[in-house]
Amino acid sequence: MRTTAQKIHEHLKTAQKVVIVPHPNPDEDALGSAATMAEYLASHGRDTTIFCLTPISARIKFLPNIPAITNDPAIFSDRHLDTILFLDCGDPRYAGVAEQVKNHPATIINIDHHATNENYGHYNMVMPKASATAEVLYLFFEYNHLPISRHMATNLLAGLITDTGNFTNAGTTPSALIIAGELVRLGANFNLINFHTQKDKSFDLLKLWGAALSRLAKDEATGLVYTYLKRSDYEPLGMNESGGDGLSDFMNNLDGVKMALVLKETADGKIKGSFRTTLDDTDVAALAKQLGGGGHKKAAGFTAEGTVEEVLDRILTLPK
Repeated sequence: MRTTAQKIHEHLKTAQKVVIVPHPNPDEDALGSAATMAEYLASHGRDTTIFCLTPISARIKFLPNIPAITNDPAIFSDRHLDTILFLDCGDPRYAGVAEQVKNHPATIINIDHHATNENYGHYNMVMPKASATAEVLYLFFEYNHLPISRHMATNLLAGLITDTGNFTNAGTTPSALIIAGELVRLGANFNLINFHTQKDKSFDLLKLWGAALSRLAKDEATGLVYTYLKRSDYEPLGMNESGGDGLSDFMNNLDGVKMALVLKETADGKIKGSFRTTLDDTDVAALAKQLGGGGHKKAAGFTAEGTVEEVLDRILTLPK
């Protein structure tokens, strides 16, 4: 990967206009990585824009130095655009820009850590054993001997902390812990991240989680524990489906559970699913892939059409 990182760096040194693309409804790993690259590229005089298909959740706007973000796909028609940089995206379809980048003359760079990544770029720095895209991006800077500012360090540390469940889930690697320490040394604001990711549970959020936990059910045949949230649960509380983020990780702590699943109805009527497991002999990414999604062996997700009940019926009949 060192050679690939160096090739990406050589290309970015000559790029004129770059569009950075994280996945829709970005989490701290996707948005933190995007903000990190945007700061680096802007500091070197590159015309850089972040495109995201969906608005950014207020929950993660604590990340520092986030530039303006556009959701206008017309940006891909700019004749000066010569580089499209995907971060934390298994494929352009998931990013919602497959049609915009199909046969696009720009160079496509793909930096990710998902095992289901399709290696769709001209340059692919994909490391499935990494705990987060933030870890891959840190190595990009290390391999190229590039400086990391304190804001960049904070954004990368936020990605590491959240994708590892505060260094508690199966995705936590020894290198993630070493890199986290180095990011703190470089000035990452650990207290800011800890406050906004560990002490951010509001009264209404706990009411929402209560609704989900009241529906908790288990498929005894497969060991799947599952629940769901509908728009009628979170909209009266002035929230969106992101209020269910973290539920699958929480459920994954239950004893005697093979895997956990949370389904959430989105504002546009689709169903988002989040799988988690702690078992080495269970591959939830394989399940998510059958539903058009992807991810890691122990943490994966998907988006599907239909009602919560219809999607749940499909899941319970999948081979596991």
